[in-house]
Amino acid sequence: MTEAEIKLKRTESILLELIPEALGSLNDKRLHEIDVIEVKCSRGRSDAKVYLDPALLNEQEKRDYLKLLRKARPIVETFCLKDQGWFRSPKLAFEFDEQLKKSQNIEELFKRIAKD
Repeated sequence: MTEAEIKLKRTESILLELIPEALGSLNDKRLHEIDVIEVKCSRGRSDAKVYLDPALLNEQEKRDYLKLLRKARPIVETFCLKDQGWFRSPKLAFEFDEQLKKSQNIEELFKRIAKD
């Protein structure tokens, strides 16, 4: 692993801890319930995708949560900036992680194939 990759992973792990803490400090109780699964930063650490757990949410609720998170994004970025003393915080983009759903569908397909 190169030094740049180590810094990238360190930033991702710090954000993985800080983002739920920042969301928990907000006044909106709905944002306290959201689970952050993973954070992926861009190479230059200027952008970061925050993957959220979509469990037990329908499509309308997902849209509502994403709307709330877009509004809360500057507050969360400022929280991370101040907590770590960074010069600049990555611009956060929130989205729900659909990989688990896709992998379950693939597993079901394999089971069907095995039966046939």
